[in-house]
Amino acid sequence: MPELRKDPIIGRWVIISTERGKRPADFVVEYKPIKGGFCPFCPGNEDKTPVEIMAYRQDKSLPNTPGWNLRVVANKYPALRVEGELNREGEGVYDKMNGIGAHEVIIESPNHMDTLATISEKQFEDVLWAYRDRIIDLKKDTRFRYALIFKNHGEAAGATLEHTHSQLIALPIIPKRVAEELDGSLEYFNYKERCIFCDIVRQEIMQGTRVVSENQDFIAITPYAPKSPFEIWLLPKKHESYFENAQKHQYENLAKLFSDVLKRVNKVLNNPPYNFILHTSPLRNGNGGSHHYHWHFEIMPTLVKHAGFEWGSGFYINPTPPEEAAKFLREAKI
Repeated sequence: MPELRKDPIIGRWVIISTERGKRPADFVVEYKPIKGGFCPFCPGNEDKTPVEIMAYRQDKSLPNTPGWNLRVVANKYPALRVEGELNREGEGVYDKMNGIGAHEVIIESPNHMDTLATISEKQFEDVLWAYRDRIIDLKKDTRFRYALIFKNHGEAAGATLEHTHSQLIALPIIPKRVAEELDGSLEYFNYKERCIFCDIVRQEIMQGTRVVSENQDFIAITPYAPKSPFEIWLLPKKHESYFENAQKHQYENLAKLFSDVLKRVNKVLNNPPYNFILHTSPLRNGNGGSHHYHWHFEIMPTLVKHAGFEWGSGFYINPTPPEEAAKFLREAKI
């Protein structure tokens, strides 16, 4: 019989449709590389991107030249622009402001054929350090309230270039989904004086049925009420509200676990398109801070399409119970 499950953080309900139950081989979504001969992200084409914001280099090569291991540039077609003032204003019952923000691209490897599942753990760690460095830098701009880091892998997941990269958008407002998580975790904290994510980590470790992989500092789970099949969360075992406050050994262990999880996803689902998003605390908070919040990554393979029911009701229908998804991923031979 189908189950209705409630997300314990934001209160969203999902339908686990066991009668539609799907195993990994039943998902026919296929990774499609983006076609095209020229790649502006490859070494030697640095002049085809906006100027370099930051780069990690092994030698003393100059900015905007080859010799980099990781490179951050402004998005050539930004959703928001850094220049200008917010100029908040009302127009009758409507509110508006200028589209101020930062939109950056993190080019994760100089090798065009690399993916995050194939690069070394040290390269993966560099990607995490780049996220940290850019958040800390953008925090200095008082116009920005949130830094959203995300990755689109594969055409079906929204990627327009094949060369492995992720993106950062700094926003002058806190996104609705983030606000819901902040409010939900604060409500739980005020009621129980504990972090709901810490309680989830403890319960998942104790039960074990939704654990995909873990190490000393991090755990990967399929959440109890996932929006889509094979959704995975990566959470630090020790409470921390801000991703940028992690220590070196934590970034090392996160890179190991993240790499392991993506290899499992590729093995079980045949290199599917996916998105991942970093959920972390806002860049600036009121006096209360975000002590009740717990940063984490969410990985969502693009395996199903949402249609009228989902858009009209706010419910998600998931044909694969998270316990089964975790078992497939946990037992994958990589």
